[in-house]
Amino acid sequence: MKVRVLGCSGGIGARARTTSFLVDSDILLDAGTGVEDLTVEELAAIDHVFLTHSHLDHICALPLLVDSVGGLRKKPITVHALPETIDALRTHIFNWVIWPDFTEIPHYDRPWMKFEPLSIDQTVHVGTRSVRSLAATHTVPALAFHVHSRNGSFVFSGDTGPNDEFWRQVNGVEDLRFLIIETAFANRDQDLATTARHLYPIQLGEELAKLRREPQVLITHLKPSDRVTIEREIEAWAGRFSPRVLERGEVLEV
Repeated sequence: MKVRVLGCSGGIGARARTTSFLVDSDILLDAGTGVEDLTVEELAAIDHVFLTHSHLDHICALPLLVDSVGGLRKKPITVHALPETIDALRTHIFNWVIWPDFTEIPHYDRPWMKFEPLSIDQTVHVGTRSVRSLAATHTVPALAFHVHSRNGSFVFSGDTGPNDEFWRQVNGVEDLRFLIIETAFANRDQDLATTARHLYPIQLGEELAKLRREPQVLITHLKPSDRVTIEREIEAWAGRFSPRVLERGEVLEV
């Protein structure tokens, strides 16, 4: 299983792209601005999109993805998300005001997109891989994901604050190769991070102390304006796992 990092930033600017990961060629985890770097052929190969939550930096490319390649495909793109996320997309995006509703285009019987609701701890099998939804804590209903193949697993935290249930689930993954976890703010902004339910480096260290596995820890969602400070503080506070900041364009082999 190959995981291509299309976007892993908490904002835009220069080469920064917001959250999106391509698993092999057919599974997309979140649909941030990183999706824009795919070719039309690569976009058309995506069969499943798994969304952590409804915030713009994680869903903004989805409407354009479906619009760009829906007519090239023989089956709809399946969007897997919490019911609350699906409701938000239907109400605020695919509402015929901001964007057409592709669950009924070109026809109700032949849509370019369909929604599949997810619940916590639900597993979806896609070929030889599985995607399991994990608990996350954010300002809107949110998920993390555990993606498994024959060779191992990785976990992507999505956007989350402290969450003991998340760590209970992560510690149950015996073949965990990578943990991709967010740290959005610098320590000086810890009040803002707490309000927004994101992690900051001191808190990242406290959360990683709950980890009982030995994966490579990769950090995402840094605010571009504070990246240097956040990287320095992660090095100082993150403890024994020595996490590193994930870079756009990387390919992880699982």
